[in-house]
Amino acid sequence: MWLPQKLCTDGPFRVGHAFEKPRFVLPSPAEVALADMNGFNYYEFFAGGGMARAGLGAGWNCLFANDFDAMKVATYSANWGSEHILREDVAKLSPSRIPGSADLAWASFPCQDLSLAGDYAGLGRAASTAPTRSGTFWPFWSLMKALRKEARAPRLIVLENVHGVLTSNGGRDFAAIGEALSASEYNFGAVVVDAIRFLPQSRPRVFIIAVAGKIAIPGHLLADSPSEEWHPRALTSAHARLSTADRQKWLWWRLPAPPQRSHTFSDLIEDRPTGVKWHSAAETARLIEMMSPINRAKLERAKRTRRLTVGAIYRRTRQSPDGGKRQRAEVRFDEIAGCLRTPRGGSSRQTIILVDGEEVRSRLLSPREAARLMGLDDGYRLPDRYNDAYHVAGDGVCVPAVRHISAFLLEPILRHRTDETCPQAAE
Repeated sequence: MWLPQKLCTDGPFRVGHAFEKPRFVLPSPAEVALADMNGFNYYEFFAGGGMARAGLGAGWNCLFANDFDAMKVATYSANWGSEHILREDVAKLSPSRIPGSADLAWASFPCQDLSLAGDYAGLGRAASTAPTRSGTFWPFWSLMKALRKEARAPRLIVLENVHGVLTSNGGRDFAAIGEALSASEYNFGAVVVDAIRFLPQSRPRVFIIAVAGKIAIPGHLLADSPSEEWHPRALTSAHARLSTADRQKWLWWRLPAPPQRSHTFSDLIEDRPTGVKWHSAAETARLIEMMSPINRAKLERAKRTRRLTVGAIYRRTRQSPDGGKRQRAEVRFDEIAGCLRTPRGGSSRQTIILVDGEEVRSRLLSPREAARLMGLDDGYRLPDRYNDAYHVAGDGVCVPAVRHISAFLLEPILRHRTDETCPQAAE
């Protein structure tokens, strides 16, 4: 349900090439069959359109999923069925509504207050702090603790969020998450995975992978020190701010590098877009007028190539020379889309610009293009309304990043069923 299909290649702009299956390193059929026999079960909290489910794949059995948003639940049901999805605020869930026991609990909790868009308001746990959407981590964690009391604690927990989770509130939010995991006897570590490794979208995300203390971890999955590839400076700095006790539970995860990405932004563009219309010449001219001299120079260079070039534009508010602020159209022609965001306003929606010599056209990114940028195949059912479809994509998790983490960390850990004590990585 997640490998992109071949795109249409006819039409006036001939945009879109044969988009073959991405060359991600996937588990072998034997490994998938073993996963089925082992019956890996999971819960998916803050499920959205089910992109974590798409990434985990057929070797995993969903026991329970939830989201409070009716549109997202409808989208999830349209793609995965309604048997396991429950529309409910996580704060109103009780352990009695969570069936069975799971190998994994996946939680892509809301990120708005951990990013620039949410002014880094943070997790908001303190009584003196106003509640935040990202603060829904705490009722989720209360559920995990309640399951632990019932001897139903998940063997693995994955928390996914924006890069800002490492630095929000001066790093205190990340430290609070680490303290919560450590206090519940989970060993944990984190990796930063950028969707650009798999797809033509710049989208770095933090994945915190926690393992119940009684679970042994194969030694080849652990390193003695951080790697530049998966543990950038922001993450090592966040690790340094953990308490001494929590650092004792820390693991430096070792992941293999994925094969080099072979597809570009142009490969994903629809030749005959659905859900969007091309801008008028006047609208395109206004967009160009919003560009700074630097960005107009990029456009002129694209024109001089005398070949079809696809660029991505976001509108951003920037300081003007007179000290005020003005909206700018910032373009990139490096065959990489900007990070998808939820469509709160026109500036949150990405625009594409097609340059063919002196001919320049522009339009919004289509819903299907947004879905492709997340690694969803063309069979994935999107909502009919543009903003809803864009929201599902922009609020999701990169599907092949989930598959990579699952194939090379989660599944090997769960197959390694021994009673050994979990080895600890060095501080």
